[in-house]
Amino acid sequence: MSIVYDKENQVFHLQAGDTSYVMGVVRGYLTHLYWGKRLNRYGASRRIIWKDRGFAPNPDDLDRAFSLDTLPQEYPQTGNGDYRNCAYGMLDEQGGRISNLIYQGYEILHGKEPLSGLPASFGNDDEVDTLKIHMLDELSGLKVELWYHAFHNQSVIARSVRFVNTGEENLTLTKMLSMSVDIREAGFDVLTLYGAHNNERNMDRRRITSGTVQIESLRGTSSPQQAPFMALLRPETTEDFGEVYAANFVYSGNFIAAAQTDAFENTRFQMGMNPWNGQWLLEPGQEFHTPEVVMVYTSEGLNEMSKIFHNFYQDHLIRSQYTKKIRPILINNWEATYFDFTEEKILEIADKAAQVGIELFVLDDGWFGKRDDTTSSLGDWIEDRRKLPDGLKGLEEKIHEKGLQFGLWLEPEMISENSDLYRRHPDYVLHTPGRPYTYGRGQLVLDLSREDVCDYVIESISKVLESAQIDYVKWDMNRHLTDVGSGFYPAARQGEITHRYVLGLYRILETLTNKYPDILFESCSSGGGRFDPGMLYYMPQTWCSDNTDAVCRLKIQYATSLTYPPITIGAHVSGCPNQQTGRETSLSTRGFAAMSANMGYELDLTKCSEEELEQIKQQVDFYKEIRETIQFGTFYRTKNPFEGNLAQWNFVSKDGKDVVGFYFEILSRPAAPIQLMKFKGLERDGYYKDLNTGKIYGGDELMYSGISIPIHKQDFRSECYHFRKVNENSF
Repeated sequence: MSIVYDKENQVFHLQAGDTSYVMGVVRGYLTHLYWGKRLNRYGASRRIIWKDRGFAPNPDDLDRAFSLDTLPQEYPQTGNGDYRNCAYGMLDEQGGRISNLIYQGYEILHGKEPLSGLPASFGNDDEVDTLKIHMLDELSGLKVELWYHAFHNQSVIARSVRFVNTGEENLTLTKMLSMSVDIREAGFDVLTLYGAHNNERNMDRRRITSGTVQIESLRGTSSPQQAPFMALLRPETTEDFGEVYAANFVYSGNFIAAAQTDAFENTRFQMGMNPWNGQWLLEPGQEFHTPEVVMVYTSEGLNEMSKIFHNFYQDHLIRSQYTKKIRPILINNWEATYFDFTEEKILEIADKAAQVGIELFVLDDGWFGKRDDTTSSLGDWIEDRRKLPDGLKGLEEKIHEKGLQFGLWLEPEMISENSDLYRRHPDYVLHTPGRPYTYGRGQLVLDLSREDVCDYVIESISKVLESAQIDYVKWDMNRHLTDVGSGFYPAARQGEITHRYVLGLYRILETLTNKYPDILFESCSSGGGRFDPGMLYYMPQTWCSDNTDAVCRLKIQYATSLTYPPITIGAHVSGCPNQQTGRETSLSTRGFAAMSANMGYELDLTKCSEEELEQIKQQVDFYKEIRETIQFGTFYRTKNPFEGNLAQWNFVSKDGKDVVGFYFEILSRPAAPIQLMKFKGLERDGYYKDLNTGKIYGGDELMYSGISIPIHKQDFRSECYHFRKVNENSF
């Protein structure tokens, strides 16, 4: 049992992998005592020291040392003495906003039950234990259950919250976070990931000495502007050393994450749904369950944090049958043709793809309705016979005859004003009645808060997927939510629409991915705009960014790997000059950048020279040789491109026998120093053969001494090293 309850002292001790999480009940309030490296037992060493603090209100006027404003609470309320950020908010029918959660009891269970209508981690009775702590605000009847899931062999605690209205009047939840932790220490660095379209997931590390560091998304999705991830680091923490407290939100809508340091050097760490436009009406007897937060602790630096996230998502979050399957090398026609293509052109590209060993052809936007640009046809999922005279079925059969799988681009959440669907159902648009539309990319958003709209999406997309043999789907979303409202719901529930949209999306994804389990689904939102664990639950890979420039991708893929395994990261080799930056990089560097993740191509192969086609064939052959190591091995970051002119990383296969390392130098330098590449994750006493030169090195030599990188006068250069473990008699 990974959860122990000390009845005498009312202390809960959760043990998960190499971490412990400890809480206690103090005067009816649930308090946080410890989160950190695993303890064999907790003997109350970190007891709370009571002290009278000025301007700290007291529930008991006779005890001025006890205040909620200084108590390290596990799920804090507001209005009764705690002036720090609350974890939830409640509004009663009289307009009152004050509540007071008092501990009622607990349950400890083996295994983990699913969250209704929400993506969440999973595990059987031998892998995870569940703690449910029951709290109650007696005056309103609001019952709050705090759910904790401790995974036996992973340093992971998953958290969510269930609200139940047990009273006789309506209650409105105005804030409902999934996680709040009061750490009785300060001086942390806060690490977050920010960016924009074509510039996703930059790393931001800053010190918090007082006040609040907060990130959020109000765009209806997790967004490229802010990823639903935050980590607290010790100032000395590096890739390989130091404490990390990290949280990642299993949700695809508006979120908030914050770290708040108070005057007494305590840090409140929180994450959950964004309270702005995110309220929920609870009628008597109704309940609401928050999405889940995955919490990771390690004392061994950011690389270890990433390994924990990677393994956990592969083993306990991504459900697809493709989770542990080799992913095909694809070619997408978007940057080759955009909307302007014919079946003949598509087949010409497919011919070249088959010649170089590519395995999957993906037909992107423009195949349906009268879709010649971004202004029409979204919602009309019927093939355009002008471009595809034999329809999807005819094209698919011709692609399969060439030995390629066939994939298709879809954007099911959107609608164009110039579409048959809009002309039939203008009410299907997500909007606030009486307000003018706001446009994005010339399109509007379907109101997925409505069950009938979700039914339409399921029905129309099912017809497409059954009209031909579709092996792969790229599910895109090219704008964020605006004009959020729905004429389908009363005024009291308009604050629920953003969350209901996400619930509708999850219902659609649950239905379609279960109905078509043999299809490999890839999530996309103008690239990596909605790269979050909630989408990975349904779709085992995500198009990482529309920016295919190899130099930009070094940073984008490096930061994405903080939480997501390389197999989930879609990375393509595109043409030059690059269409996003105008930069020209060698085909070799473009290839090595894409090989560092889930590799594909996005260029017009019919315009490549014979020399380029031969080089692409060699890349494809090499990636097939190493992709099991890339996709299922352990990933190690060794040089951070955010900190200088270099990027380095290496992969070690699951059995430890195969090692692949990549070196990238962005700009050539005069009087350049000799660079070294030091590998990680090798067996110190093992021996490894360089498959390019035949030379054999000790694992200790490769890790501690390193390989000298030859000097070349070339911008945007790269090197790849491939080692195979051998026995010591190989000399």
